[in-house]
Amino acid sequence: MPTVLVVEDEPVINQAVSDRLRAEGYDVVSAFSGPEAVELHAAHRPDAIVLDIMLPGFDGIEVCRRVQTERPVPVIMLTARDDESDILVGLGVGADDYLTKPFRMRELVARVKALLRRVERARELAASPASGMTVGDLVVDPTTRRVTLQDKEIHLTPLEFDLLAMLAASPGHVLTRERLLEEVWGWADASGTRTVDSHVKGVRAKIGADRIRTVHGVGYALEPLS
Repeated sequence: MPTVLVVEDEPVINQAVSDRLRAEGYDVVSAFSGPEAVELHAAHRPDAIVLDIMLPGFDGIEVCRRVQTERPVPVIMLTARDDESDILVGLGVGADDYLTKPFRMRELVARVKALLRRVERARELAASPASGMTVGDLVVDPTTRRVTLQDKEIHLTPLEFDLLAMLAASPGHVLTRERLLEEVWGWADASGTRTVDSHVKGVRAKIGADRIRTVHGVGYALEPLS
C-alpha cells in the first residue's frame, strides 16, 4: 500500500489522522515539525503528504516548497483558517488540495484516495502516446507534461497541468465544476467546488486571466485566444 506522511504538530490530531489512515491500509510516517517533515520525506519518499500549514521550525508552505523541489509529490494541506491567501500560496508551491479544520476523517480519507488515483491516472496518460493540444498560442503537451505560451514554457504544478489539459481538450466548451472535480480530482461528489475555483485562479495567474472564461454557477471554459 502507498506510504502517507502525516505532518501535524498537535499530537492528538496527528495520532487520529495516522490511526485512521493505517486502518485504511496505508503505511504512515508521522512528523511534528517542518524540519522533521523534510527529513522524513527524504528518508521514506512517501506517495502522499497530509500537511498542516502552521508548524514549528518552519511552516507547511516552506515544507511543500522544499519537498516539491526534490520530487513531485501530492500534498493535501490542512489549515485552521479559511484564508484564501494562505490557500493560494499553498497551491502555488505545489499543494494539490486543502482541508479547513475541523474536518471529517471520512472526507480526509476520501481526498487521499482520490489524490492517489489521480496521480496513477496521470502516469498512465503520460505513458500513452498523445499529441499536443494547441489553443491559440497556448500549447499543452500531455506526453511531456509541458505548457508553452507564445513559445515560452509555463511552469505549472501537476494538478494545475491536469486541470488545464482537461480544459484544453475541449476549447471553448464549458466544463462544469462537478465534471472537473470528477475527472481531475477523482471526486464522486461536488463538495469541493471551491477547490476548483482556487486552482483556476492559480492557472489564470500563470497563463492570463482572460484565457479561462467563468460561466457563473456552472463552470469554466478555455478560450482560444491568439
